Amino acid sequence: MKKKYIVRLTEDERAYLGSLIHTGKVAAHKRLHAEILLKADISELGEKWLDRPISEAFGISRRTVERVRERLVQEGLESALNRAKSIRVKSRTIDGENEARLIALSCGDAPEGRSRWTLRLLGQQMVELGYIESVSHETIRQTLKKTN
Repeated sequence: MKKKYIVRLTEDERAYLGSLIHTGKVAAHKRLHAEILLKADISELGEKWLDRPISEAFGISRRTVERVRERLVQEGLESALNRAKSIRVKSRTIDGENEARLIALSCGDAPEGRSRWTLRLLGQQMVELGYIESVSHETIRQTLKKTN
């Protein structure tokens, strides 16, 4: 299969990557990515290794080599050297309005037969009152801890 993302480094880029590898104070992932790029370089000064020998030499998957090459071509050298940013977006279960309701509920009287509110009881009450669809006791704990 023909490679879609081909690594061609300039002399300056090769010198920069070489200095990263031979410097003592560099993050392990950054050093590894620099070595991958130097091995995958197909310019006249490059070593022209294929993905499989690179992955076997460094004990990583071929997909890691492919991702590093892809980030170099699409986003540049610095992006290829650093870890990819997480794109996970997590919405908040309890927003400001429901946070106020939770605090008011927890400050109020405990349910019949109980001496005080528990985290699970607060969560169940929030769901029963229709403020939120579902919530874990840990979310309740974190919200109350934040507003202590």
